[in-house]
Amino acid sequence: MEEAAGCPAVGGSYPQKNAEILSSQYGINLFLAGLLLTFAWAVHAVGISKSHLLSYLITLMLIQLLWMLWYLCRSCTQRRLIRDKDTHAGARWLKCGITLFAVITLILDSFKIGYYIDFSNCLSPTEGIFPVTHAVHTILQVYFLWCHAKDVIQSFKTLERFGVIHSVFTNLLLWTNGVLTESKHQLNEHKERLITLGFGNITIVLDDHAPQCNCTTTTLCSIFSQGIYYLYPFNIEYHILASTMLYVLWKNIGRKVEHHQQTKTPFKFHGITVGMIFGLIVLTSTIAIVVVYLIQIGGSKIKSELALTMFYLHAIFVLALMCTAGVVALLIYRLEDRSLDNSKNPARKLDAELLVGTAAGSWLLSWGSILAIICAQGHPKYTWYNLPYSVLVIIEKYIQNLFIIESIHREQEKVNEDIKTLRIVTISRGSTLSLSPLYKEIYNGRAARDSGDIPCLFKGSICGRENDGAGVAREETSQENSLVMHSASDFSFYSRNSVTNNKRRILKNIAAFLFLCNLSLWIPPAFGCRPEYDNGLEEIVFGFEPWIIVVNLAMPFSIFYRMHSAASLFEVNCKT
Repeated sequence: MEEAAGCPAVGGSYPQKNAEILSSQYGINLFLAGLLLTFAWAVHAVGISKSHLLSYLITLMLIQLLWMLWYLCRSCTQRRLIRDKDTHAGARWLKCGITLFAVITLILDSFKIGYYIDFSNCLSPTEGIFPVTHAVHTILQVYFLWCHAKDVIQSFKTLERFGVIHSVFTNLLLWTNGVLTESKHQLNEHKERLITLGFGNITIVLDDHAPQCNCTTTTLCSIFSQGIYYLYPFNIEYHILASTMLYVLWKNIGRKVEHHQQTKTPFKFHGITVGMIFGLIVLTSTIAIVVVYLIQIGGSKIKSELALTMFYLHAIFVLALMCTAGVVALLIYRLEDRSLDNSKNPARKLDAELLVGTAAGSWLLSWGSILAIICAQGHPKYTWYNLPYSVLVIIEKYIQNLFIIESIHREQEKVNEDIKTLRIVTISRGSTLSLSPLYKEIYNGRAARDSGDIPCLFKGSICGRENDGAGVAREETSQENSLVMHSASDFSFYSRNSVTNNKRRILKNIAAFLFLCNLSLWIPPAFGCRPEYDNGLEEIVFGFEPWIIVVNLAMPFSIFYRMHSAASLFEVNCKT
């Protein structure tokens, strides 16, 4: 029975599993209706306009705003109540990341408002209402996630399940809308580039959704229209991150949490210099490649082919390095004997499922390119570089997924309790002489002299008291033997500890390097550097429309995979 302020909650008689099923079905139907509306607008279905789609999205956002306000008000009135928290959900670095994307999304909304003002004579009012509603929705949602992403809801559970799942699928629909709008813009540019590559046999029909009236301020209109499409990648990442955080909140409703203290794992730059240097080199070179690619592609056939060749060679080199780093990390794991943490953790389970699920997008594109190269009758020189590139994309994701999933499931190393209390003391003629404490006095208890017992090390155990009289000589002899034995064991411990620290340092550098590499590989497709579009060979083998549909479906998952991998590798670096 659910309780809120001492009273049974409405709907408490329903089994919680039924409530979970009911809410998930509600969310799926909500999403499918919006998806079909989006598709109908994209294909110019009769009777469906953009204003219908935006009206639907505005309604969903307003409902979510009302639910979040209700939840926040209820939380304020019950501030004194002790609530369960999922310490694994809503990490601070994840909140900082979503805040950064949200700020850029607000800039995008301001550009849309400016664009609407300039074309207000021929645009629907919903195109002005939508960015305003979206901006308010973004601000309140980020605040909500900062304050309540870790909550484990135990009251009004049935109602809260519907509110949270509504929020999840609202963000997924906003993500879908952003992906479609950005993809249509990329597709128009791609069709124009195909002419320069010599694929004149492909029918070029631009999908134009531009307003049918003149802009009041030409310069500002150009800035707004071009700037919007450069900001869409951040808006897309914001909504997918928000939906994943809300999904974890939904999975945690009614969950019984084990109360234990979580070890804080702050990010430190110390010890990862090598990985950061190589990663920054890859990041810098990738940005340079993207700039040159976007300038050269579409200029002429020779420039376009050179741009594609340059992209493939750079990507092959980076992917080969990433494969090597991943294999080294997995070999280190095979040499270690550490158990895996199999406890229930919705956030960790979702991370693993998203890694494998979104990697399928890249694998689909890679296998399509491999098949096109094998089946094509003519092969321009630059298309041969696509073969090793596609193969390495498949292998690299396979290895990286293994590394990340094993890393987030490995238990953190714990210091042995005997080592914590280890110190050497000598007992001589009734007085205690403490040698320099071992291991930098990592034992934080009271000093031995403050207690009645004086510990000494004898055959690896803690023992002994101060002896006097005839036992002094025997105690000194015993102490000398103990110190000799300890010196040998101490050397052995330091050797093992040194090897462990070296492995840990290598793993941290690998995680830092892969983190920056994934950020680097996120940049090209997110900002329009997409050889899957510009290569041209796949369109000839599969047909223009079928291949474009495959790319438009798979590319968003491929882009999200890189950002999600970077986030997971950041967590791996902190835990290692």
